[in-house]
Amino acid sequence: MKVTKFIKLHKQLVFFLIMALLIVLVAIFAKQIAPRDPLIAIMEKPLRAPDKINLLGTDTLGRDILSRIIYGARYSLFMTLMLVAVVFTLGTTLGLLAGYFGGIVDTIIMRLADMMVSFPGIILAIAIAGLLGPSMTNAIIAISAVTWPKYARLSRSMVLKIKKELYVEAAKLTGSRDKDILFKYILPNMVTLMLVTAISDIGGIDA
Repeated sequence: MKVTKFIKLHKQLVFFLIMALLIVLVAIFAKQIAPRDPLIAIMEKPLRAPDKINLLGTDTLGRDILSRIIYGARYSLFMTLMLVAVVFTLGTTLGLLAGYFGGIVDTIIMRLADMMVSFPGIILAIAIAGLLGPSMTNAIIAISAVTWPKYARLSRSMVLKIKKELYVEAAKLTGSRDKDILFKYILPNMVTLMLVTAISDIGGIDA
């Protein structure tokens, strides 16, 4: 009864959750779902129109497009989740340190963030990837390098606000260590918004 009521009240949420679940399942079971090997090239069938054998046609090398899309979901989903996780962790941590300690720590981190955002993001990411070499890991590193300032700035602004709260001041007066204040009082009160930001970026981040 409760499930039915929830579905009626949140139809759009349930619909998109189902769609997201389907994408995840396609990525996980790509080997079982794909009708053909996405890497096998049939040079006699380049750019073939959709038919009973190749439901979405073939590419310039005669590879089955449907199979390549299904397998592509696996790599795209993995890279996107890894990228968001890296950027979320790096940006949130640096913003947390910058906002809480201030001074030289804040200056170094924020000037580094300013330097990263002063360049066109995609061009800088391509340059970094070119220096590191072609690989999935290097692509994640390159995009993370130009994306973390967004999370660092948001994290820092939230820390600056939270550390002025009375419970944080009370914790300092009672002799609580910086580590305890950060992980017991500040981080739990900001992580929800950071997670919402990270989740909303999954659909639009370049991976």
